[in-house]
Amino acid sequence: MGTEQKNDQLATDILLISAGASHSVALLSGNIICSWGRGEDGQLGHGDAEDRFSPVQLTALDGHEVNSITCGADHTLAYSEPRLQVYSWGWGDFGRLGHGNSSDVFIPQPIKTLGTVKIKQIACGDSHCLAVTMDGEVSSWGRNQNGQLGLNTTEDSLIPQKIQTFQGVPVKMVAAGAEHSAAVTEAGDVYGWGWGRYGNLGLGDRSDRLVPEKVSPIDGIKMTLVACGWRHTITVTDSGSIYTYGWSKYGQLGHGDFEDHPTPYKLEALSDKPISQISGGWRHTMAVTSDGKLYGWGWNKFGQVGVGDNVDRCSPVQVVFPHDQKVVQICCGWRHTLAVTEKNNVFSWGRGTNGQLGHGDSADRNLPTIIDALSTDGPGTQKIESSKANPSAGKISGSLLGKYAVVPDENVESSAGDSGGDASVPENDVKRLRV
Repeated sequence: MGTEQKNDQLATDILLISAGASHSVALLSGNIICSWGRGEDGQLGHGDAEDRFSPVQLTALDGHEVNSITCGADHTLAYSEPRLQVYSWGWGDFGRLGHGNSSDVFIPQPIKTLGTVKIKQIACGDSHCLAVTMDGEVSSWGRNQNGQLGLNTTEDSLIPQKIQTFQGVPVKMVAAGAEHSAAVTEAGDVYGWGWGRYGNLGLGDRSDRLVPEKVSPIDGIKMTLVACGWRHTITVTDSGSIYTYGWSKYGQLGHGDFEDHPTPYKLEALSDKPISQISGGWRHTMAVTSDGKLYGWGWNKFGQVGVGDNVDRCSPVQVVFPHDQKVVQICCGWRHTLAVTEKNNVFSWGRGTNGQLGHGDSADRNLPTIIDALSTDGPGTQKIESSKANPSAGKISGSLLGKYAVVPDENVESSAGDSGGDASVPENDVKRLRV
C-alpha cells in the first residue's frame, strides 16, 4: 500500500478518448488506436462481431496517422489529417457511416466523399454525424427523421452533404445528440436543429427544426463550447459559465430539480468554477473545471456519475480520483464515463455489461477505476492485445434476415420505470433488435 507501480508497457501518451452507447475508443501517441466493449455491429473495427472486455489495438489503421477519433452510439469515426481522410465503421443503418449505403462495416473504411477535405472536428450522435471543415463549413449524414441533418428535409443521407445555413457563417464546433444537433459559431452564437420535443434545441418551444436556427443570445454572452446528451444540450460561455437546456427527467440539466428548460439556463451551482470541458451522456452530464476538478449529475443507475452510489443527482457533485489527480479529458457514453488524468491514467465507471469499462470483466462500477492497460500507474497485469483483422475483408453483408427483428413504435418514455436496456428507443422509432 502507498507504493505506485508503473506500467512499463505504456510508453505512450493518451491523446484522445471517446465513448459510444456500449463501446469505448482511445487514441494513443505513436498512432495506436484501441477499442473495447460491445462489438456486435462492428463498431470496434476488429473485423468481427465480438465484444472485447479489455483494450485491443485496432491494427487496421496502423500507419494511417490518425489524429482524432469519435464514437457514435454503435459506430466509430477516425480522421487522418496528413492523409485528409475520414474513416468509419460499425452499424451502417440509415447511412450513418457515409459510404453511400446502409451496410455494416467491421473494418475501418474511408468515406470517399470527404477525401481531401481538411476537417476541424467531427461529432456523432445516435444515428447521424456532423463534420466541420477548417473553413467552418459543416457537412452532415445519416439518419434525418427529425431534421437533425439540417438539410431542410427529413430524408436520410447516405453520404455527407453541406448544411447551407452555415455558408458564410463559420462554425467553431458541433455536437450531436440522439436526434438533434447543435453548433457554436466562431462569433459565439449557438444554433440548434432536429428533434426538439423537450426544448433541447434551446429555441423556447418543443418543435422540430429542419434547418439550423440561432438560439437567442443571453445578454450578449458568447458561447465557446457545446455538447449534446441524448435529449439535452450543454453550452459554455467564453468566461467559463455553463448553461444547460432540454430534458431533465433524471436531473441531467443540474439545476436542482427535474424540470425541462426550453432555453439555455445558467447552472448556478458551478457559477464560481470556470468550466473548460463538457460531455453529455444518455441521461447524465459531466463537466471539468479549469483547475482539473470533475463534476457529474443526472441519471446514475449504473454508477455513471462516479460518486460511489447509484442515486440520480439533479445538482453537480464532485468526482474524486486517487491522489487528487486532475482531469484533462472527459467523455460520456450512454451509460458509462471515461476520463484521462494529468498523470496519463485512464479511468472508467458506470455500466460494464459489454466490457466497455475496459477492466477485463462485465461488472458495473460506481467509482472511477483505472484501466490498467492504458494507464501509467496501472499495475501492468493487463497488456494491450492486437486484433488480427484483415483490412481487405472490411465489409459485412447488409442482409439482416435472421439477425434482427423490427420492433415498431416502442415508447420508452411512457414506460413505468426505465430498465436501461439497449432495447430502449425513441418514440415512434423503428430499431433493429437482436433476436
